[in-house]
Amino acid sequence: MNRTFHWDFWAGITALSIIVFGLFLIYPLFSLFVSAFQDPNTGEWTLSHFAHFFERKYYYQSMINSFSVTACVTLLACIIGTAVAYFMTLYRIKFKPLVEVCIVISLLSPPFIGAYSWILIGGRSGMLTRFLADYGIGFPSIYGFAGILLVLTLKLYPFIYLYVAGAMKNIDSALIEAAESLGCSGFRKVVTIIIPLITPTILAGALMVFMNAMADFGTPMLIGEGFNVMPVMIYSEFINEVGDQANFAAAMAAIMVLITSSIFMVQKYIVNRKSFTMSSLRPMQVHALHGVKCVVVHAGIYLLVALSMVPQLVVIYTSFQNTNGSVFIDGYSLESYRTIFSNLWNAVSNTYLFSTIAMAMIIFLGMTVAYLTTRKKSWLTDVIDTLSMFPYIIPGSVLGITLLLAFNEEPMLLSGTAIIIIISLVIRRLPYTLRSSSAILYQLSPSMEEASISLGASPLKTFFKITAVMMLPGVMSGAILSWITAINELSSSVILFTGDTKTMSVAIYTEVIRASYGTAAALSTILTVTTIAAMVIFFKVSGRRDVTL
Repeated sequence: MNRTFHWDFWAGITALSIIVFGLFLIYPLFSLFVSAFQDPNTGEWTLSHFAHFFERKYYYQSMINSFSVTACVTLLACIIGTAVAYFMTLYRIKFKPLVEVCIVISLLSPPFIGAYSWILIGGRSGMLTRFLADYGIGFPSIYGFAGILLVLTLKLYPFIYLYVAGAMKNIDSALIEAAESLGCSGFRKVVTIIIPLITPTILAGALMVFMNAMADFGTPMLIGEGFNVMPVMIYSEFINEVGDQANFAAAMAAIMVLITSSIFMVQKYIVNRKSFTMSSLRPMQVHALHGVKCVVVHAGIYLLVALSMVPQLVVIYTSFQNTNGSVFIDGYSLESYRTIFSNLWNAVSNTYLFSTIAMAMIIFLGMTVAYLTTRKKSWLTDVIDTLSMFPYIIPGSVLGITLLLAFNEEPMLLSGTAIIIIISLVIRRLPYTLRSSSAILYQLSPSMEEASISLGASPLKTFFKITAVMMLPGVMSGAILSWITAINELSSSVILFTGDTKTMSVAIYTEVIRASYGTAAALSTILTVTTIAAMVIFFKVSGRRDVTL
């Protein structure tokens, strides 16, 4: 009897998922921990690298510094983001759509551009520093702990704003009216009713802020000076590659993975205990502001948004200024842009090419793997779903090191190629598209797929003709946001790049280090304009007027 082999598409996707996560996530992490516990000379297992870290204050102080700045950034971002979300949701704020767009742009632009801009404003030769010096007024130093805190808080509070604003739209006004009828109003109402309702959402946003602040490399590298943090220390030790430096850097990276994974597990435990669903049958009413309160609220929000947009405005302005070495001089020209087109255009084209290839792979994997984990549930798909969470807790610099350690020799020699950068972008951004795709699938009734199959269409044809089509608008809007974050990626790219695979974010970083501020500003402007253009496309594709997480 003749038997025809029937290839199951979803079995292939399952195998592909296991290969992708196993080869490019689990295996590199395994290589990292092996290097961390291995003596480079004898190959024997050892704890000496960890002992070396905790014995010397120079090293373990960087961990304390990371915790201190990250905790302060998270606390400030939660306070600021929640306050802005409260007033923007419950009161009529003039030019609200424009304010929201500015908040999102400040979130999606890379933090190292913020650090670079504040150097131009408040550095030792900054515009504001020199202006105040003419009047005998000293400007506070932008370098060190305070500068990192300023840049990261202005960059990351939008996470809290977007999370909390989305949650507050789901609060039923009946709860608020019931509280007011019992005499609970004003500040007491906010503390006893609204804050407890949105606490799980605040905690989810706080985790995003904490992970981003902990993993940020560019900001402390540019303005940290003597204030060393873990990502900078790991990078510095790894690129030295003298003796056991690579193994020692791997040990520090392993410590950082353990720290971030522990924080992630604690947050998940707390949220799971406190989580509940809200159904907004009657959303809270928007009220008008009057008198002094109106002036204070508008002034506070506008000032915050202005400070958030300062980096973008400064780099755009300075990109057209004439330069003499590292100094901006009188007059305006396009010289910085000419320099980019003649010397650095490769970095611009690489950025668009790598990010677009990565996004095509992410869209395919995100849609198919999300379908697998939501519609084809099994113990194997549960494993895949768990593995997909890992990139949330791996800082970019650590991912870069793991990939280099894993693919730095035959038969899988990928270091120095464009492939390894594309892989890092896919691994870093895939979880976000996976989560958004899964959320869309939960909203789509399986009955439509069942109807298609009952009419004779195969399950595979049904997926591509029915399910994928319905998923695509939501997936594409999420993919555009992921593409924006991919073009701004620095932490992993700065470890993986070579002269031929340099990206815009790496080029900006290297130009700032070289004090070529004019070309750095021009590259930053191109990156900012690209981000804004992608945001416009996002709003057109999604048909929405705001961004929610």
